[in-house]
Amino acid sequence: MSNKSLRARIPAYKMAFASGELQRTYKDLVSIVQSLRAEFSKQYKGQFTVANVLHGYIDFTYFYLQNDYLKKHKLKLAVVLNHQEVQFELWLLGQTKDVQIDYWAKLQGVRWVDQDVMPEWSIFEILMLADPDFDNVKALSERIHGVFAELSEEIFTTLKVYQ
Repeated sequence: MSNKSLRARIPAYKMAFASGELQRTYKDLVSIVQSLRAEFSKQYKGQFTVANVLHGYIDFTYFYLQNDYLKKHKLKLAVVLNHQEVQFELWLLGQTKDVQIDYWAKLQGVRWVDQDVMPEWSIFEILMLADPDFDNVKALSERIHGVFAELSEEIFTTLKVYQ
């Protein structure tokens, strides 16, 4: 983080917006996440409730998935586009910070859990797709769905062991 005053950072901020590229790129990326959300909603109808697309500040665009098991344990899965890293991630979230802390402690030793530092917004974060090809949305979508199917199954198996 910069120690510069807000006023001193404004010129760089204005420059980033000047060409319109940032806004167009952000809008296109959000649109891809919205399409993924719609596909997940269709594909997992009856299996998961899929929430609307949410936006972090400018850093994350994501949607939650929840089924009866997750709901009962106050957990959610989130498919996340990390804008800073420009990659897709799968996060396990707790409905409250206390739930997240409890599960982070319970799941120590699980390969996705950073034993030293709990993530700020989740229990753990798994890389789903690094360096996505946004120009081939069909292939990107198939890859995300495939990885989600594998990882979610593994996550549920792991959660049941650690209950």
